[in-house]
Amino acid sequence: MDKFAEELKKTGITLTERQREQFDRYYELLVERNKVMNLTGITDYDEVNLKHFTDSLTIVRLKDMSKISTLIDVGTGAGFPGIPIKIAFPHIEIVLLDSLNKRLKFLDDVIRELDLEEIRTLHGRAEDYAKKAEYREKFDLCVSRAVANLSTLSEYCLPFVKKGGSFVSYKSGEADEEIRSSENAVNILGGKIEKIEKFMLPDTDIGRALVQIDKVKNTPGKYPRKAGVPAKEPL
Repeated sequence: MDKFAEELKKTGITLTERQREQFDRYYELLVERNKVMNLTGITDYDEVNLKHFTDSLTIVRLKDMSKISTLIDVGTGAGFPGIPIKIAFPHIEIVLLDSLNKRLKFLDDVIRELDLEEIRTLHGRAEDYAKKAEYREKFDLCVSRAVANLSTLSEYCLPFVKKGGSFVSYKSGEADEEIRSSENAVNILGGKIEKIEKFMLPDTDIGRALVQIDKVKNTPGKYPRKAGVPAKEPL
């Protein structure tokens, strides 16, 4: 934990004792539940701290999180990056969206065990929830570490973002061509690729890229298209 806390300090995040305890308990719950369901291929303590927790919090390279009030994590999986962001920035109201209910039951347990407030899970597909008035264009920030083409991810995510907000996609350092080929889709959906932050995860040869897409105009009402279409036929 000391190594993890030191790495975070370099990015300007200083953890309280309570936050350290929450990260440790999250790790314990993740590894425990991973024995009976597939949540992560990484279970070593230091590796989880680095490749899941630190990686999730690299968002601070792009965004001043003190100015973010509402956030949705699309395709949250085992809770990354949404739960680490919530632990580090408890003032943010967070929604964790995933299509697999058993993962969300795990996250409900995590939320309860860590005594987190103003964070909830949402079961279903982004294509469906992004059409609902209570979620459409309501969030300051949308994040996703989901493995999908950036054109497809933009169609899932940009409809949730309010005008003036941002969508940040967590990508590998080799995503240049994917980012370039997503520009048309991003533009159609009301976004603009504002910034690409490339870096190496500390003490590794793992290259990462954070792609910040700002919402410059409202997403046309016909997007996202019906469930399954964005993945099969990217814009």
